[in-house]
Amino acid sequence: MDGDLGDFLRSRRARIRPEEVGLPSYGRRRVPGLRREEVAQLAGVSVDYYIRLEQGRGPSVSDTVLDAVARVLRLDETEHAYLHAVARPRKPSARSAAPRVRPGVQVLLDSMERAPAFVLDARMDVLAWNAAADAVFAYGSMPADARSIPRHIFLDPAARDLYPDWPAVAVQCVAHLRMMAGHHQSDRALTSLVGELALKSDHFRRLWADHPVRECTYGTKRINHPVAGLLTFPYETLTIQSNTPLTLLVYTPQPGSETAERLALLASWTSPATVPEPTEHA
Repeated sequence: MDGDLGDFLRSRRARIRPEEVGLPSYGRRRVPGLRREEVAQLAGVSVDYYIRLEQGRGPSVSDTVLDAVARVLRLDETEHAYLHAVARPRKPSARSAAPRVRPGVQVLLDSMERAPAFVLDARMDVLAWNAAADAVFAYGSMPADARSIPRHIFLDPAARDLYPDWPAVAVQCVAHLRMMAGHHQSDRALTSLVGELALKSDHFRRLWADHPVRECTYGTKRINHPVAGLLTFPYETLTIQSNTPLTLLVYTPQPGSETAERLALLASWTSPATVPEPTEHA
């Protein structure tokens, strides 16, 4: 996505005060944070070289330079990996294979009877799920194009009722989507999704411009289910190695908790879920 590298570096320069890195801060600055000249000085590269890097004209930039810039800008591990990805994007393959959920993955999902679990691709489309996840989210009754978590969060008004912590959920969604976009720059469908959300949602557009980058590996999510009431789910994510990496997200309610009891009751009220046959997804 054009401009991602420059936007990212500028956003990270802006959050660092000169005195934090041992530089004098005199007078008023036109923009907050470090100047390009200061980043170049601290990273040990020429100003012209750093400017070309921000402009995306440094495809042969070395690991050493990127690591030095990451150190100066105090990037965390996820941001550091993102910097490498957007600074040196992979060449697109002749044919991008569609994500494929193996039959064994569906068997794994079905074995987790008390834990809502589902599989996501890079665009955060739900490709497969188990009965517990269907009881909570009703994926089985949705058309395939509606099983998009970003579209649901930003384009469906019901999402604000479903997630009591919707503002935090929205930031988390954008941060994860931004990270995936950096690592899958040749994914035209992902680029199209970002464009659609930016066009249709002012909130998404503002968050995307802030350039958050975050890997959501674990945490807690609260869901205000219209039937079961408030459900509080710790969650964990795992990477599934396939023809293209997928993410397995598992909600893990504490045994004996109110959420576990409500989930069991909800599952007993719903008809047996229709889970998808593992197949290729566009």
